[in-house]
Amino acid sequence: MYWWIILGTLAFLLLAAFATVYICFYRIFLSHRKVRTEEFLLPDGEEYRPHHERMISWMKGMRRMPHTEVSTTSFDSLTLYGKYYEYEKGAPIELMLHGYRGDSERDLCGGVDRAFALGHSVLIIDHRACGKSDGRVISFGINESRDVHAWIDYIIQKIDKDAKIILAGVSMGAATAMICAGEDLPPNVVGVLADCGYTSAKDIIQKVMRDMKLPPKLFYPFAKVAAKLLGKFDLEEKSPMEAMKQCHLPIIFIHGDVDDFVPHEMSVQNYHACASEHKKLVTVKGAGHALCYVVDSENYIKELKAFFEPFTW
Repeated sequence: MYWWIILGTLAFLLLAAFATVYICFYRIFLSHRKVRTEEFLLPDGEEYRPHHERMISWMKGMRRMPHTEVSTTSFDSLTLYGKYYEYEKGAPIELMLHGYRGDSERDLCGGVDRAFALGHSVLIIDHRACGKSDGRVISFGINESRDVHAWIDYIIQKIDKDAKIILAGVSMGAATAMICAGEDLPPNVVGVLADCGYTSAKDIIQKVMRDMKLPPKLFYPFAKVAAKLLGKFDLEEKSPMEAMKQCHLPIIFIHGDVDDFVPHEMSVQNYHACASEHKKLVTVKGAGHALCYVVDSENYIKELKAFFEPFTW
């Protein structure tokens, strides 16, 4: 009887552990795409609702603008989709990267207008497991950064072999761009825009756990196992802040001072970790998460123009 109790207890603990791992995988890493029923997908939440009308206007404009639908193949054979908007032949090309569980239209709806205001062409892409792109697992920039390398190759091979490429990301897209900025890239990549990016997947997941009143020391290990066992990737393989120590590209960090999802302090840490001689940190007052351009479009463009204009590409 004694051994049966021990075996039963062990079986229960193992079942509970696996259930916790699966719940972490489902809640954190699994794509939750649904059949689209709304004409426009908009970010939910009180801080976003006052800006919905403007976002819809941007989306309508994007749909009307001439563009080319493009695709490439990831290292693990997923088909990834994007849209290319050309300002003019030979213009710098911004490779725009959206946020966690977003898509290129929802998160980057003002991006095309903003880039055109700077005289840049734009390639907006759907990350793996988001929008039209294939996949089921979101990896917080780990595998997404590998996909960015594929998109860079696409630009050079299919659009312009002499293209000057700026990696421009928001939230998880910013984290992805920063990871890439610390890796070996073709000389075509000439700059980075990191808007409200986090320091590491571990840091942002633990922060959200604390917000949910869950003890990170207890639950984060389950998330790490879920990523490895079910997502097939190492959650701590790469991090934006560590990548910044190897970054020598011109990079501008932008972050809202009332961002309650990715704390402003994370961009401060990324900025200080960055090894580039050409870097700048811009704080947008009154801007929540991923709302810097929406809240202060004029100054956003002004800061980007002042930062990138001195570089003769």
